[in-house]
Amino acid sequence: MLKTTTCVAAALSALIAGSASADGELNLYSSRHYDTDERLYTDFEEATGITINRIEGKADELIARMEAEGANSPADILLTVDTSRLARAKNAGLLQSVDSPVLEERIPANLQDQDNEWFGFSQRARIIFFDKADVSNPPATYLDLADPVYKGQVCIRSSTNTYNQTLLASIITHHGAETAKEWAAGVVANMARDPQGGDTDQLRGIVSGECEIAVSNSYYFARALRKNVKGLSDSVDMIGIQFPSQDAEGAHMNLSGAGIAAHAPNKDNAVKFLEYLASDQAQVYFSNGNDEYPAVEGVELAENVAALGEFKADEINLSEVAKNIPEAQKIFNEVGWK
Repeated sequence: MLKTTTCVAAALSALIAGSASADGELNLYSSRHYDTDERLYTDFEEATGITINRIEGKADELIARMEAEGANSPADILLTVDTSRLARAKNAGLLQSVDSPVLEERIPANLQDQDNEWFGFSQRARIIFFDKADVSNPPATYLDLADPVYKGQVCIRSSTNTYNQTLLASIITHHGAETAKEWAAGVVANMARDPQGGDTDQLRGIVSGECEIAVSNSYYFARALRKNVKGLSDSVDMIGIQFPSQDAEGAHMNLSGAGIAAHAPNKDNAVKFLEYLASDQAQVYFSNGNDEYPAVEGVELAENVAALGEFKADEINLSEVAKNIPEAQKIFNEVGWK
């Protein structure tokens, strides 16, 4: 397993060479709420001499703040989770196109905005988990979650959750709106309880016996393998993992990504920061520090992330998926998904 180097400056030299002087500031608006990200920021500062000023908050609040600030916004970078929020920022005119051969080369095309206004830097698979003792034939695909055989067994988050919005948008993209609506209605009929809590709470629902099947992002379970997560870590052996749709499109992947603000006062430094996030050092850290899958191909996984197993990931272009997010929310409302 690769380890994050303590000598990042030398390894990043290729990324920052030939650009503007490596000094000054970077104003980062971030909705990533992980204490472990501190290492990402300090390594960048040490390597470049650029000071990062952080404004942290919920994604919707940061987007609203940037809208209110307009052309006077000090934001250089918006760093957030999920394609839906990145698309929302783009559609609001809050981001700008980035011309970077480094990003073009290192970030797979399906994890980039088609206009290069945002880039994905880490991924999380949306996985089906199940009680090994009670479920002998778990859903093999996302569509199978709507099969009446699983009535009363499924725990899944609310329709306001961005992970679910993007998942449904991907189903629309792959299978059409009619099939997606039938699926959403079927999942509602199969719910073991009204949607509540976060992804970890869906997994805890299996432990408590409230549900036999749960949908969660991979890193919530991987985290419970790495450290103690109350109500989950002591019971991980009872939970099975099903990577969905392995004979079809593959497992849906959520993103953590970033873009440069439309009125960034420190654009050159912002480009350096995005290129740094695509470096091997930062990519390894996304996996080791926060239990995610790297966006850059060939970067080795943390041991606990690799323990989830190998799988086929959906490689659909997430820019196309983002276009169907409004339709996804409409379908959620129509079928009564709370």
